[in-house]
Amino acid sequence: MKTIIQNTLIIPMDTNAPRTLHGDILIQGDRIIGVGGPYHPEEGDLVIDGSRCAALPGLINAHTHLAMTLLRNCADDMDLFTWLHEHIWPREAKLTEDHILWGSYLGLLELIRSGTTVFADMYFHQQQTIEAVLASGLSASIGATMFGDKLATQQRLPALRDLWGSFHGAGDGRIMIDAAPHAVYTCTQETLQTARDLAEEYSCSFHIHISESRKENSDCLSEHGKTPTEYLDSLNAFSVPVYAAHCVHLSDRDIDIFKRRNAGIVHNPTSNLKLANGFAPVHRFIQEGLNVGLGTDGASSNNNLNMMEEMHITSLLQKACTEDPRVMEAYQVLETATIGGARVLGRDHDVGTLEAGKRADIILVDTDVPHLHPLNNPISAMVYSAQSSDITTVISSGRIVMENRRIVTLDEEKILHEALRCAQQL
Repeated sequence: MKTIIQNTLIIPMDTNAPRTLHGDILIQGDRIIGVGGPYHPEEGDLVIDGSRCAALPGLINAHTHLAMTLLRNCADDMDLFTWLHEHIWPREAKLTEDHILWGSYLGLLELIRSGTTVFADMYFHQQQTIEAVLASGLSASIGATMFGDKLATQQRLPALRDLWGSFHGAGDGRIMIDAAPHAVYTCTQETLQTARDLAEEYSCSFHIHISESRKENSDCLSEHGKTPTEYLDSLNAFSVPVYAAHCVHLSDRDIDIFKRRNAGIVHNPTSNLKLANGFAPVHRFIQEGLNVGLGTDGASSNNNLNMMEEMHITSLLQKACTEDPRVMEAYQVLETATIGGARVLGRDHDVGTLEAGKRADIILVDTDVPHLHPLNNPISAMVYSAQSSDITTVISSGRIVMENRRIVTLDEEKILHEALRCAQQL
């Protein structure tokens, strides 16, 4: 059986310049096998009417802490380190496997409704998150999260290795495991080097927070005489694929290291704004040829997982900071949320565009709504006008996970009930 999305406006994201086309998308199994059409259904094929929709690649949330949904709106209006030390870390110390399972399910509902089909996570009790992801139908790069000194890392090492042994490549490649040391200020040199060694051993990526705040930079300079990027480079961390969240305060030398090492950057504009950490020069990163993806961060510092909103803020923020309306045009922003995020996560061979051979990760956006009329420029409309509530259908690896705005792979009512129970316990 095949699936055909018929007569739709397609934004394939498969070129460096904006382009759209009208036609069909043909899906077989978990793959796209044709774009443009027309394709004629055979008996037993599923036909989806896309005539009032725009079809895009599934969005890629390249940095989040999924089960942080349980901590949503519990610690707001404060700086990063007050937020972490006085509110988040004490609460996280109480998180159980049960909490992580239902917090992950809750986050997945939100990701699906806002058009995300792939995400990168960095959190605790990863097996529970993986269980939820596999049930949802989405794909994820799950971080083997590391904190602390050599002893703490050695104690966690058997469980971390089990993640790779049991789940790397699970779900027909939907689940990938990455080494994920939290940051230079929470990990010792030995832990950072162990993370690098694990990334090399398992041929995966190294996911970390870098230069999120000025304090992080100044503390690292005081302790090591180097910026966080320079310090990691001195530890040979960039010898493996690296993607770094935030990167708000990179120096010229830091940017050069990212460029030479082909490391990826994940921009998290809402979190950076809410914690008052500053404005990452994303337009410059792109001009320098760096790989840039987009992420929401966790739902306690955002406070949602809405990639449609993140795209809108990204463009407006860069224009305002540079006082140049020409920077971060709509297509560039859409790239960060699709093929850019795929490159950052090392998944661009598989997702990020609508073209034959890639996974069938597709979202349909209802364009027959007042705020998208008239549809003078469909690409601009997706960034500046569209809302997550306009997404009607989400297909992940060829499987319909949301149809006519109803999530079909998860029991939404049960998840909301269990997530509330967990939040009340916390």
